Amino acid sequence: MVDAGRPARLGLPWSRDNSTGGDTLGGYGTRDGASVMAHGYIKDKDAYLKRLRRIEGQIRGLQRMVDEENYCIDILTQVSAATKALESVALGLLDDHLAHCVVDAARAGGSDADVKLQEASAAIARLVRS
Repeated sequence: MVDAGRPARLGLPWSRDNSTGGDTLGGYGTRDGASVMAHGYIKDKDAYLKRLRRIEGQIRGLQRMVDEENYCIDILTQVSAATKALESVALGLLDDHLAHCVVDAARAGGSDADVKLQEASAAIARLVRS
């Protein structure tokens, strides 16, 4: 069952996980009573959310600094700090993805392993370019 309230613009098929009452991304959680793969970051989800909320506060602080017409270098210093914080989150997510999703797919073999390796390679390339 696709939930129209979820971000379809991202092209992600959200469905209702009836076993826990929570929403899951299509292909993860449980489907038709069968257990399927979970995301690699799940064990650290709360820590990631806490860190992202802190970064969100940093971004609001940047907006306030611009609104209050603070000194350019002070704003740039805070932009750099927020960028480093986001990079830290990205590297953690990448590490979790490699250690969990890619390793599991590689063990299983087949075309899914190739897809996961290509996804990881593309993610690393995006991080290196940014």
